[in-house]
Amino acid sequence: MSLMRMNYRSQLLGKFVDISVVFPTDRMTLPENLMPDAYRYHAVDNVRNFEYKPGMKYQTIYLIHGGGDDDTLVYRYSNAERYAQENCVMLVTPNIANSFGVDTEYGVNYQSFLTKELPWLVQTLFPSSPKREDNFIMGYAMGGNVALGTALMHPELYAGCCDMSGGIGLTLDTDRFMEELRQDHFAKGFKLYPATFGTGDLHGTRHDMMKAAKEAIAGGNPVPVRMVCGGDEFILGRVENDVRLLKEIGYPVEYICDPGYTHDFPIWEKHIPLAMSEFFTLKRRPIYEDEQ
Repeated sequence: MSLMRMNYRSQLLGKFVDISVVFPTDRMTLPENLMPDAYRYHAVDNVRNFEYKPGMKYQTIYLIHGGGDDDTLVYRYSNAERYAQENCVMLVTPNIANSFGVDTEYGVNYQSFLTKELPWLVQTLFPSSPKREDNFIMGYAMGGNVALGTALMHPELYAGCCDMSGGIGLTLDTDRFMEELRQDHFAKGFKLYPATFGTGDLHGTRHDMMKAAKEAIAGGNPVPVRMVCGGDEFILGRVENDVRLLKEIGYPVEYICDPGYTHDFPIWEKHIPLAMSEFFTLKRRPIYEDEQ
């Protein structure tokens, strides 16, 4: 595998930001005419089975980190890099801080960054296919919630979404969310929460996920969603309420409650590869120019 960490000045965030990018290079080989005889055997083993060719692209999964983490932690605490290699897919993890992945009320536009600037940058600088069918989004904890909200609000960008333990931040239950934001627990103990979303009426705003989900259905373009939560997670009720609400409006969602797991990396380490192998429609090979 190849893991690159890039730091650049984001125009939409107004600051320098780190991005980790994984390429499945261990599946690739040089053309026969470029390899000395002594190294030619590497091209015929059971791993290096795709040839580097000019103009080739990869399918891409945007993997969003949890609250308090950064763009590197998922690669240190899980085998996400190896799973990308096995499925011959690119991974992109931006550092979105504790932003909940939204255009915040305090003026930093993380949702615009995720859906406008980041894909443009990745598809311009790296071999990432721009087609909807080749792009996916997933995340864990706060990042799972970001993945869900982003997929609902921008269904034109992704062919699938996996939300793991994402009951932190946005919710389909807008009335309940507004009540949360006004509670002393958040207003006094975690001021970032109301500072991010505000405490006014969220119905019809950019933070209204129910509105976004209904619009995606009406547009005939909803992103298939898998939601995962551990049976012992503190956010289980909130996640299951969102699943219920999605099903009630006819949104394409599947739900996995995994008994015995808490809100930590063991469950995410388990379900990152399952999303890649079972849920996302991955080609598991490069996309060459004559296929684009």
